[in-house]
Amino acid sequence: MKSERIKLLTGGKKTNQKGFTLLEACFAISILSIGLLGMASMQISSINGNASAGYVTDATTLAGDQLEKLMALPYTAADLSAGTHPGTSPLPGYTIGWTVTDDSPYDDTKTITLNVTWDNHGASKSVTMQRVVARII
Repeated sequence: MKSERIKLLTGGKKTNQKGFTLLEACFAISILSIGLLGMASMQISSINGNASAGYVTDATTLAGDQLEKLMALPYTAADLSAGTHPGTSPLPGYTIGWTVTDDSPYDDTKTITLNVTWDNHGASKSVTMQRVVARII
């Protein structure tokens, strides 16, 4: 009785399929592995991009803070004399420096060009900001 029911369900053909073959399982695992490796490389790129963005954010913050300090100084302060000035950085690995140019772009003005540099995996990177200070008469 049982064998007659199986013949009716299978159309009289004897089937011997009980699961996946070894070849099908190997193909499925290979495709999954390739996909996972691609995702892993994307994660590494994402982590490196986030770290790089963090460096730029820190450098921009340092530059903005230093420019605010310089802008608050009197027009005749030593740090606003014409020439190149080295600065100190509160964060290790960053270097701050600025250049002051007198009478630029107009008489009785000074242009401050501030540069923050850092090393990013062997490549030197920098952020530069510029402000103009006018003599108040």
